[in-house]
Amino acid sequence: MKELSEFEKGRRKEVGLTQEEFADRVGVALTVIRKIEQNNTNLNLDKVNQVLKMFGHKLVPVSLKDKKEG
Repeated sequence: MKELSEFEKGRRKEVGLTQEEFADRVGVALTVIRKIEQNNTNLNLDKVNQVLKMFGHKLVPVSLKDKKEG
């Protein structure tokens, strides 16, 4: 399972957007995108879900016991 930072950065690059272009398209500040990609733990969950919505996803709880790496 990918970490949030890997998922967002990879998907952003797949669609060929810079951090700034992506932030503008999603409607969040550039600092939000940078914090996510730097794996910052101090994030606004509403903003994270706003970013993930661009790819048809949302943040949900995952059991650590069931989490598989890869």
